[in-house]
Amino acid sequence: MALTLYYHPYSRAAGTLWALEEAGVDCELRVTNIMKGEQKGAELIAKNPMGKLPTLVDGDVVVTEAAAIALYLADRYAPQLAPAVSDPARGTYLRWSFFAPSVIEPAVMAKMTDWPVKEVAAGWGTHAAMLAAAESAIAGRQYVLGDTFSMADVVFGGTLRFMLDFKQIEPAPVFTNYVDRLKQRPAYQRAEERNLAMRKQLGLQ
Repeated sequence: MALTLYYHPYSRAAGTLWALEEAGVDCELRVTNIMKGEQKGAELIAKNPMGKLPTLVDGDVVVTEAAAIALYLADRYAPQLAPAVSDPARGTYLRWSFFAPSVIEPAVMAKMTDWPVKEVAAGWGTHAAMLAAAESAIAGRQYVLGDTFSMADVVFGGTLRFMLDFKQIEPAPVFTNYVDRLKQRPAYQRAEERNLAMRKQLGLQ
């Protein structure tokens, strides 16, 4: 049974296309007009009560949350992109994959909105600590796992790419050089071409 991705090119589902391209998985795109609130419609709410994109349907399995979808695709369809459960590198892979949505995103949002939080109360600590930790993940390395590209780079690197493109973090060389390497990947470029084509098709450019 074919996979279905509830998708819009101006949502996190745009990044899921990169994960799909890296995994080499065919997937039907179910365009969901977030401008009209279609993600809150009955069809999607029945699958994802949050009413958010991306939502992936794989047979009887529903996977939500962009990071979870990417890791699911690697484990199920592209094991070369994920360390085995028995491989100690799996710890590093999971660490930085979850760091992106759990620490980078809320730390950036808190800073952008001047949301006052106590460091000991917030799971993401301070903005400065987040940046230092993110730099440590890739300093002196090609990828999160050293010389080996993995799906963690789609999640972690994709988050940094978005933050840099929208000027939500400072363009430190360790970040920009890493993201530039990721943008050279054919799968990333194919995904970007598909997102661009969809934006044009929907009259969004």
